[in-house]
Amino acid sequence: MSHWPHFPFIPYPPSKAGYWSPVTSTLNWCEEDYYATPYSAEIVNSVTNLLFIWLGTKGIRNCRREGHDRIFLIAFCGYLLVGTGSFLFHSTLKYPMQLVDELSMIYTTCLMCYASFSYAKTNPVRVLIGIGLTGLAIFITLYYHYLQDPAFHQNAYALLTTIVVLRSMYTMEVNLRPRWRKTREEDRLAREKKGLPVPTKERQHFENVRDSKALKTMWFMVIFGLSMFLGGFGIWNLDNIYCSKLRVWRRQIGLPWGLLLEGHGWWHLMTGIGAYLYIVWGIWLRHVLNGKQDEYHLVWPRIWNIPEVVRTRSPVSTAKSKSRPNGINGKKVE
Repeated sequence: MSHWPHFPFIPYPPSKAGYWSPVTSTLNWCEEDYYATPYSAEIVNSVTNLLFIWLGTKGIRNCRREGHDRIFLIAFCGYLLVGTGSFLFHSTLKYPMQLVDELSMIYTTCLMCYASFSYAKTNPVRVLIGIGLTGLAIFITLYYHYLQDPAFHQNAYALLTTIVVLRSMYTMEVNLRPRWRKTREEDRLAREKKGLPVPTKERQHFENVRDSKALKTMWFMVIFGLSMFLGGFGIWNLDNIYCSKLRVWRRQIGLPWGLLLEGHGWWHLMTGIGAYLYIVWGIWLRHVLNGKQDEYHLVWPRIWNIPEVVRTRSPVSTAKSKSRPNGINGKKVE
């Protein structure tokens, strides 16, 4: 123990049976059970889900206030359910709560899959996509309940997430990158056919510059979100591989320092941020695809702030909002 810095610490209490004992879940993580309180099996893994609950509530309020598409409101409800289910699962380690946690991840990803693939499609095609994704979610639910193999759930979630992210990347690049757009003559003919005004050369240049800037920020958001996902996954894997050593180290350095070695808790925090960023990215991309770049903008003044997509207020309405609580000042949205 001499090789550890001698910070003030509290010795770890022994693990014991708790209020929700016995454990019935098919998974039990590296955090020791019921060492902090008899009412929470894994206190760190439970409390870190409060980030999901806070960001999910924030996202729902933003969707209702700013008038984003309904599919994203539903997606944030699913995101909130993921955090709530995970909180209950890690608090109780009961199999029904495990299903709520893990299957809500699948359902929320299916919602984002629908948002990505149904955009600009006809109603019959949207219905077919919805039926197909509903059938897929039902199949994953029943087959996972039959297998009770966590690897199946993790692989299904990873595959769905990869498909959705790649599809959104493709849509973003094709529609925003100026060199991938239709030629000027094709765009002119398409606009004339629809009875839309043909942009001037100056307007077209303005749109190209505007969309290139938006694309640059979107790619930063994507890379940052993926880094959070992959970083959290890496820490979680270290938690699984070196669990026995980590438990010894935690008891050596004591509380509260040992809490920093709870890898699954870091997974919750990092994936919570990554998933939130992905939904916000989807909202912003949808408004851009709908030609509403001038009506909505991303508010993300610093990397450590929580981004939101808000309506672009006129100078008059912005001035009025400053005189009211929780107004928008162009930099921060409460």
